[in-house]
Amino acid sequence: MNIRFRRGSLVVAASILVVTACGSGPPDEPPEATATSSPTSEPATTPPGPPSPTPGPSATVPVPPSGPEPTPVPPAGVPAALRGIDLERIPTEEKVVALTFDGGASDTAVSRILATLARYAVPATFFVTGDFARTYPDRVRAVAAAGHAVGNHSNTHPSYPDLTDEQIRADLAAAENAITALTGRPAVPLFRFPFGARTDADIRVVNGAGYVPVRWTVDSLGWKGTSGGLDAAAVTERVLAAAAPGQIVLMHVGANPDDGTTLDADALPAIIDGLRTRGYGFVDLADVVR
Repeated sequence: MNIRFRRGSLVVAASILVVTACGSGPPDEPPEATATSSPTSEPATTPPGPPSPTPGPSATVPVPPSGPEPTPVPPAGVPAALRGIDLERIPTEEKVVALTFDGGASDTAVSRILATLARYAVPATFFVTGDFARTYPDRVRAVAAAGHAVGNHSNTHPSYPDLTDEQIRADLAAAENAITALTGRPAVPLFRFPFGARTDADIRVVNGAGYVPVRWTVDSLGWKGTSGGLDAAAVTERVLAAAAPGQIVLMHVGANPDDGTTLDADALPAIIDGLRTRGYGFVDLADVVR
């Protein structure tokens, strides 16, 4: 499925482009698991550790009326061209990039990331767990209120190859309810596997629940922090060096638990400037998968 982006609209051409390329995974996104092997145990989406004791102020967003959690909108079904794959690159030759941020253990950089995206008028996709939504509801509301898509990153961040099909479906539903209760709109069809680990069978179950799994073309590695030998300039260069039509960039909203750095948030302005200088625009993944 070759997607062309013109004047903000999407025109889906008839050809199917094989999705390739895969960045190395962060501590919560290791190399993909195969159908015959399960990934080793890994930390949560962002490196483990307590949330920053001094997170930025939560955005003031109207709280949805109290009451029972809304029932998610039934999925319309996954397009045939997007079934059976963990999307690593948007199938297009247009010079567009999708910025994505995972939220699991820490919310430290959410406010700064949202401020940067607003200043540059750039859309992004946030994949959060049900646990993250329940722990940081104001952050999730702020992301949605800013107009960014909020995708499902599982409920408790388990390794899906270790779960039964029924357990996967239950985990997806619990996260969907937690996210939808805060945003007022479904996370379906956006989904990212915990740890980036999946088998072909897992993808089929996720597709059956109405989700399109979204992987990444490049991992910024900002999660490593300065204790991992990186700085904001290195993170920026890594993303810009991998620039290509349809690039999906993986970043995180949390802080490194050892040094407290938020290199992805630090590097974000330079990443946006650098991509625009190279002639790239930015797209909302929700438009692509729907």
